[in-house]
Amino acid sequence: MDPADLLKLDNQLCFALVTAARNVVAIYRPILEPLGLTHPQYLVMLALWEQSPRSLRELADELALDPATVSPLVKRLEAQGYVTRSRRDADERVLDLALTDSGRALRERALDVPRQVMETVGTDAASLVALRDALSPFSGGRVASR
Repeated sequence: MDPADLLKLDNQLCFALVTAARNVVAIYRPILEPLGLTHPQYLVMLALWEQSPRSLRELADELALDPATVSPLVKRLEAQGYVTRSRRDADERVLDLALTDSGRALRERALDVPRQVMETVGTDAASLVALRDALSPFSGGRVASR
């Protein structure tokens, strides 16, 4: 490749990743709308469906976000009746998060989300796993093969 081409926008990995991320969120938007969730709220719920209760700090670490970014998401989920927030008795600095019965029930409704995403993009689970694994070096090691 010509060194001058290295600075073309279309040749930038960062541009391709940012564009892909924006497009993925756009794919999820109409699928999550009937659940009353935004994409970031969906990520919070996915993490809480895997482990609840957990602290805000643990959740933020899992999502590779700052607690200050996760906190408003959790507040909105609490207002929707999916999550409770409480201070830990042993250490009031720790904010614990737990699913409500409604939050656990929402998981059942969300079970069809992956199928809808695959249908929308015209792919199968194996292809999505391969893509996820290919992106893992860019996620700071946060994506693990399951």
